[in-house]
This record gives sequence, structure tokens and C-alpha cells, in this order.
Amino acid sequence: MRRGLVHAAAWTMATGAAVTLSWFGVHTVVSGTAYDPPRALPLSDNAPGAQSESASGAAPRASSTHRPKPSATPSPSPTRTAERPEEPATPPRSPSPSRSADAPDTSAPDGGSGTVRGYRTVGGRVVLDLRATYAELVSATPGPGWQMQVWRQNGWLRVDFTRGPDRASVICAWNGHPPVVTTDDHSR
Repeated sequence: MRRGLVHAAAWTMATGAAVTLSWFGVHTVVSGTAYDPPRALPLSDNAPGAQSESASGAAPRASSTHRPKPSATPSPSPTRTAERPEEPATPPRSPSPSRSADAPDTSAPDGGSGTVRGYRTVGGRVVLDLRATYAELVSATPGPGWQMQVWRQNGWLRVDFTRGPDRASVICAWNGHPPVVTTDDHSR
């Protein structure tokens, strides 16, 4: 009986050591290539349409963490009419022409925080934070049925969307110059 327990304990320790060693090896390799979660970009009070509380004289709007207090009197609920069919909440998507690579989605007013730009390809959408001397990937979202792969090195990054033989790429390079973004669609 004692011999069996010794063998079981030795097997358990050897298996645990092998699993731990494998996990650290895989973690080390994957951590350098895995996509980092996007970081929140700071917004400035100087943004177009933004006013400080003291300048507008109004109370701040509700946010996802601070809800307004409910009013003492309930608001009337809307009534439905049977004559009109209900419209869908979101209109159906129709294929739209791809936008130019130079068309910005949003730009931060503060020159030190960079410019956030979105780039649409046939395979998906990429959002980059373009700084004076480098760029950072904010998000990359593949379209339905497309797969995504991200490569990052010092001086450049590349996002590829693939679906079978079709490929679409967004490449941003800043090796010794301000970031330059190119898009490349190879689809049939």
C-alpha cells in the first residue's frame, strides 16, 4: 500500500511540474504575440461641443457609472398605434464603398495625445492612435466571416484580415518618420 502511495505522489508531482513548465513556456511565447487590450484615450475639455460644468451652468450628464435620480412624477409611457408597423431598431446594413485611408473618424484636439483614425477595408476595420513619432493600435474588428492577425515590431504594425484566398491589410510604419498608413485589399 505504501509503495502505491509513493508512486502516486511521485507521478502527481512530476505531472504538476511538467504542466507548470509547459504553461510558463507557452505563456512566454504567446505573451509577445497576443493582442493587448485597448487602452482608454484621454479626452480634452477643449473637444468640439464639450463644455465644462462651470461654463455651461448645467449639471453634468449621466454616465455609465453615475445615474440621474428618478423624477418624483413618472413620465407618461408612449402608446402604440396599430396602423403603423414597428420599424426595426437598426436599419439593415448595405454594402458601402470603402472609405479613403486618409479619412479620420475622430481627432483628439490636444496635439500631445495624437490623432485617432479609423481605416475600413473589405475585411474589417482598424482604429489607430497616430502620434508624432509612433502609432498604437486602438482596435481591430474583422468583418463577418473574416479572421484577423496582428503583427507588431519596433517602427511598424500590420493588421491582416483573411477569408479563404481573400486578404485585406492595414500597415502603419513610423521608422524614423511620422506614421504612414497604407491599406491593401486583395479580394476577389
